[in-house]
Amino acid sequence: MASLDSSSLCLSPCSLRLQSDSVQRWLEDLRHMTEVECMCVLQGKPLGEEEELLLGADPPWPARSHLQLLLRRALVVSSELSRMFSRVERGRWGRTHSTAVRAQTHLRGLLLQYTQGRGVPERLLQYEKILLEKSQELTSITERCVQTEDQSFLKASRDTIHQILTDLSQDFSTMIDLALANEIRVLVEQVERSSKPETVEGAISSLLSLTQDGPQLCSIIAQEGAVGALFRLCRQDVFTELYAPALRTIAALCCEDEGVQQLDKVDGLLVLCDLLTDGTCPEEVKAEAAAVVAQLTSPHHSSTGHLLSFMENMQEIVSALICLCSSASCGEVFLLASAALANITFLDSLSCELLLQTNAVEILLRATRDKSRVDTPYSRDQVVTILANLSVLEQCSEQVLQEQGVEVLLQFLCERPSSSSPSEGAACERVQQKAAVTLARLSRNAQVSCCAVQNNAVPRLIELCRSPTERNNSDSVLVACLAALRRLASVCPESLQISDHQQLIAPRLVDSFLLCSNMEESFV
Repeated sequence: MASLDSSSLCLSPCSLRLQSDSVQRWLEDLRHMTEVECMCVLQGKPLGEEEELLLGADPPWPARSHLQLLLRRALVVSSELSRMFSRVERGRWGRTHSTAVRAQTHLRGLLLQYTQGRGVPERLLQYEKILLEKSQELTSITERCVQTEDQSFLKASRDTIHQILTDLSQDFSTMIDLALANEIRVLVEQVERSSKPETVEGAISSLLSLTQDGPQLCSIIAQEGAVGALFRLCRQDVFTELYAPALRTIAALCCEDEGVQQLDKVDGLLVLCDLLTDGTCPEEVKAEAAAVVAQLTSPHHSSTGHLLSFMENMQEIVSALICLCSSASCGEVFLLASAALANITFLDSLSCELLLQTNAVEILLRATRDKSRVDTPYSRDQVVTILANLSVLEQCSEQVLQEQGVEVLLQFLCERPSSSSPSEGAACERVQQKAAVTLARLSRNAQVSCCAVQNNAVPRLIELCRSPTERNNSDSVLVACLAALRRLASVCPESLQISDHQQLIAPRLVDSFLLCSNMEESFV
């Protein structure tokens, strides 16, 4: 055997660089393709939900488990694809390739886990083939980019990779939607066909938990017939204990237009009306029905076709809701009923007339003095919204005076958050603004104006105008308070000092607004 010369063991600098790069890439890829635990440790670990699904174990609610696991794995794949977009743009080819390998690995794992041993629609299998081909193409082209320094090739590859990534992301999104719809269909069928209350309850619970995962999933659930199935359940006496969770799920689905459209198709409003007006129906069920009405009448919906049938049943619904406010046993029930009424008062002046006929002013003002019912700024926001809309009608003033409503409005002007929560702070701003608006509208009546002045409304309104911290720097509160001040000053001019009149009343409204909005809190 010929002896080896020491020089034959020396590698050129170029070959050393290539060898080092290859080994480094292999190590980077290996981290994402293997488990770091040895088998003896793995055998000693308890199985989690994901491992049980992979091994074919039967979880208590398989459809929900498959969905949750599918969503988790889909998020991982989507995150890797998003990283690739940014790394391609920056020309970081080594990182791009390793990300492509990770994305392909996660994608294969997801598809294998979801399709193995389960009945999957043919269309899903077609997408599986397309996704695997495109992910392999992506891995191959990024690998070639790592191995070359040809700028013209890299530039052309960047456009190609971007197009493949775009197509892959779109196809992956479509495939996930199809898979989700397939699993949701199983849950809907359980609600419709099962005669076992525990099975139906589990399916409803699963659907409700899925509504918390975003608007897209809510739309898919609605498209698969969940709204109709849940309303049909609410007509069956055998499932009376499940009415409340069924309605809670419907309310969550009606946050999206698709849910509202499905409700309209199955005449769900008639079911809600029957439940609200049924004297034997439990308060919990009525509260959940009120929550659905609140969602239906929410102003953020772009579709309004369902409101036509709502107008036909408005009198029964309004009467039932104000009765629920009157008899509410806790703050949550009152909040749901009053929120529905607040939204309804924006729909048509007829609703305001109906409320005045049902002693709504008396019921709402008395409720504000009951801490067991109106205990948060959110509830007070609903009450003052209703009062603001009712105050457009002349006859509202007399009822407010009879129930000492002016004093309540002044308390609302002093609303302050009890915590640093942004949502609570915003609710307090709305209470202050609407209280000022209501006071301005009611002050058309001279008796209301005099009552407000006697109860020191003017000093509080001036304080809100001049102190940004008192109104939480809210311009909407400032405008409303300026309008209320000017209305009171026109009836009782002697209630303001000369300096206040010169700054807040005499100038144009916009000039007074600019003066107050630019006013500093401290003059150190």
